[in-house]
Amino acid sequence: MGEINKMSKRTNKKQSGIVRFARYYKPHMGLFMTDMSCALFMSIVDISYPLISRYALNNYLNVSMPNYTPFFMLMGACVLLYILRTVATYTVTYLGHTLGVSIEADMRRDVFAHLQKLGFSFYDKSRTGKLLSRCTNDLFDVTELAHHGPEDVFISIVTFIGAFVAMLFIEWRLAMLLIFTVPLMLLFVMKLRTHMSRTSRKVKEGVAIINADIESSISGARVAKAFTNESYEIEKFEKGNSIFIRSKRAYYKTMGMFHAGMEFFTSIMNVLVLMFSGLLIMKGKMDNTTLIVFLLYISSFTNPIRKLAAFSEQYAMGMAGFKRFTELLDTEPDIMDADNAETLSDVKGNIEFKDVSFAYETVDGEKIKKVLEHLDLKITAGETVALVGPSGGGKTTLCHLLPRFYEVLDGSITVDGHDIRDVTLASLRKNIGIVQQDVFLFAASIKDNIRYGNIDATDEEIFRAAVAAEIHDDIMRMPDGYDTIVGERGITLSGGQKQRVSIARIFLKNPPILILDEATSALDSATEARITAAFERLSKGRTTLVIAHRLSTVRNADRIAVIDDRGIVEMGSHDELLQRGGEYKKLHDAQNSFYLIK
Repeated sequence: MGEINKMSKRTNKKQSGIVRFARYYKPHMGLFMTDMSCALFMSIVDISYPLISRYALNNYLNVSMPNYTPFFMLMGACVLLYILRTVATYTVTYLGHTLGVSIEADMRRDVFAHLQKLGFSFYDKSRTGKLLSRCTNDLFDVTELAHHGPEDVFISIVTFIGAFVAMLFIEWRLAMLLIFTVPLMLLFVMKLRTHMSRTSRKVKEGVAIINADIESSISGARVAKAFTNESYEIEKFEKGNSIFIRSKRAYYKTMGMFHAGMEFFTSIMNVLVLMFSGLLIMKGKMDNTTLIVFLLYISSFTNPIRKLAAFSEQYAMGMAGFKRFTELLDTEPDIMDADNAETLSDVKGNIEFKDVSFAYETVDGEKIKKVLEHLDLKITAGETVALVGPSGGGKTTLCHLLPRFYEVLDGSITVDGHDIRDVTLASLRKNIGIVQQDVFLFAASIKDNIRYGNIDATDEEIFRAAVAAEIHDDIMRMPDGYDTIVGERGITLSGGQKQRVSIARIFLKNPPILILDEATSALDSATEARITAAFERLSKGRTTLVIAHRLSTVRNADRIAVIDDRGIVEMGSHDELLQRGGEYKKLHDAQNSFYLIK
């Protein structure tokens, strides 16, 4: 199945942008065909009216022999046709836009689902505002293209061909005169379309930069105010805004040339027809009625050209957005299930890091200095192992490798003897619970944030998890209790409250393997003691990895590993490591001296 998915993605990449775009119409063919049928009817009415006018002029509008009844019957038929055309116009407008927004929703669904598959390394190198722009602004222009594109092209082609055939029937010499001007117009359109596509893409990139700057500024508003750097943020935003203005100016310059050229060609057609028809009339080879009808058809002939010209502009904007959309969709996840991946079940919690090396990537995809190199660590089921040492030694990285947030560069990691690369990501991560140092809460209720640990949990289970995490009493003192909205990133809660809500999520998840990354760092001493006791109860019978800087929180761990840039330099229990007098004792003594000084 995995191989089939990969082949499908490779096939998608080889397909042209238009073919990939057209595939999104398939689920909505009913709407599309109704839209096109109404558009066809509108074109037929527009083509027919000048012919009906010519027939009326030649047969019924004779002053000497007026024929009232058939004339007004014909006019009544025209009124009925235009009533039906009005209904068709409403249908095209309503169903057409519905079709466009449905396709946009499908595209946004696909890109959002794809974003969920991408790994940590992708988000490490991507700005949130730019991703947001690709999911919103870019797809708006795609929506307009999805609706108006096929409809305008279809109507224009049908009307253009119909008008030309009718003009050949009325006066073939004038029709041939007009058709010879079309290649010049097409050459002009094709020449500017490439430039419009290029400038449209730059506009999209400019909008993405602005969105990224706004997102970054809003997220860091408190930091900017704390350092009184509001003017610096405005100046930084103005740089992105200037890039957007320049790209828009270049686009509008091309668009101005485009519209001016099209106006010239369509206007000159009227002049050419009037000039040559006047010559034919003066020579007695054409009558005034033919001229009037032909002039009516010039509008039917030139309007499709105007529509196609407008479509070229719309196509440039829409396909620029679609290309950026497909680029994101074609970004391969760096971590995926193997073709024969198995489901990890009945996890005991035996973990082994075998000769593991890892290095982070730069934005350009190059590897930087290795964070871990040839590291070995074996943890038995139910054991609590603490990782301590200086910042930058690789403690958090080591824990991120276990659930495959990142892929090892060399070596392997096994859980109960299964290489984590041979099991499904979902089953692996389902069995691992993580409380991170940097707590993230969704802008939802406290209950919803705790329930994130187990979407199917009952309210009673949520309450028990909150009690275990020492946050229940705090919640009950809030005005709305468990329905209290925590705000963006949990801004309405204190640091300790956010930490305990995240801990409650893990109590609710109840996994066999725990990773506690500075999980008690934001708590006061009294609460820390209660949470540490709760963690000790939760850790019983579970494999637990604890990252800590405060050594007092890990003294009861079964083993403590001291990690620095050389790897694991010491390992043992708290008492054993103190007796050795090595790196752990130095850390211990340094912290004790610090707290004594305080």
